[in-house]
Amino acid sequence: MANKKHLVASFHNLSPELQEEIKQKYPSGFTDAMIRVDKPNGDFFYAVPFDTEEVSYLVKIDVKIDDLSEDEEDKEYYDEEIKGADDIQDDSSQAEEPTDDDMDI
Repeated sequence: MANKKHLVASFHNLSPELQEEIKQKYPSGFTDAMIRVDKPNGDFFYAVPFDTEEVSYLVKIDVKIDDLSEDEEDKEYYDEEIKGADDIQDDSSQAEEPTDDDMDI
């Protein structure tokens, strides 16, 4: 049995036929098969394994990584400072007490 070549290739650089074969192997997507590959310089990429008769591929998959922290996401969503429960309680305790004029007796 001859040794297979081992290649790392981007999904988008593969032939359309090979791309189609990979899609057929992973019909539900790549999430469960994806592995993180760390490079010596500290960078990394995500890939899925794929074998043909002649070549064993590690196919690079583009992954969007959400690098915002939760605090930054909340600030963007609410677009101003977020108040905690203590701040809200302080604000409500400073509200005026209702007067007799405001109450229906």
